[in-house]
Amino acid sequence: MGAQRSIHAGKAKIDVNVDFTHNLCASLMHNTFRNAGNPLSLLIGSEKLHVSCDKGLYDSNVLVAFRRPREECLAHQSFVVQHSLSPEIGIHGIPIKNFSQSGSGGVNLSRLSVGMDLNEPASSKWSSTTSIKFEHVRPLNDDGRNISRDCDGFPLTCSGSPHDSMVVLKQESRYTKENDHSFFHFNLQIEQGIPVLSKWIIFNRFKFVASKGIKLGPALLLTRLSGGSIVGDMAPYQAFSIGGIGSVRGYGEGAVGSGRSCLVANSELSLPLNC
Repeated sequence: MGAQRSIHAGKAKIDVNVDFTHNLCASLMHNTFRNAGNPLSLLIGSEKLHVSCDKGLYDSNVLVAFRRPREECLAHQSFVVQHSLSPEIGIHGIPIKNFSQSGSGGVNLSRLSVGMDLNEPASSKWSSTTSIKFEHVRPLNDDGRNISRDCDGFPLTCSGSPHDSMVVLKQESRYTKENDHSFFHFNLQIEQGIPVLSKWIIFNRFKFVASKGIKLGPALLLTRLSGGSIVGDMAPYQAFSIGGIGSVRGYGEGAVGSGRSCLVANSELSLPLNC
């Protein structure tokens, strides 16, 4: 349980973080409720409630997770409710300062998701998470009002209404290999929009990121390959954007372009500066 608050002068970002974690311990229960044949002992005995809230100058995120820890050989379940609000600058941002930065285009995304995560037992190098969630996305202007088109008159949602709804089945796999001289990371995400209702978004989307780092004396050579594609219905905010740190340096987020598919390869050599 804790709280954190950061305030800076000028235009710096203000961060407020509140984290509350509560363990429902079986030892606090009456003996009659800790009977192995009583369903309450299975429901309450090893549960964990996690609540966190992050507030920035222009964005916010509230997360409530109810986790059910299990043995290491079994998958861990989490029931999650999350709401976030953030500016959408990757697709609807406005390039400024000769495309080196992306400013707000007056479009913010309000996302509400409710669902379940299933974390598979991790091997020595592989780990994976499967989730199914209902998502409700609403574009808002800077005054917090619903909007369906941007400043140029283009639609902001796939449905054409002020909001999009979808049920998303997601599989994420991660691979990590590290030693004293190099590392290799690989991440693959596959999403499927489930056709529960005809008005909801139906799509197939995948995204991958592979990075390799090699230590060359005091320097570090980093090579990165990322890409993805989406088939089916696509809301503008689901498009892949190119530009920014981790994509194309020197350009703002999304300043290079965006679309249904993308492939980006880059290499960087980092040298320490001794003062």
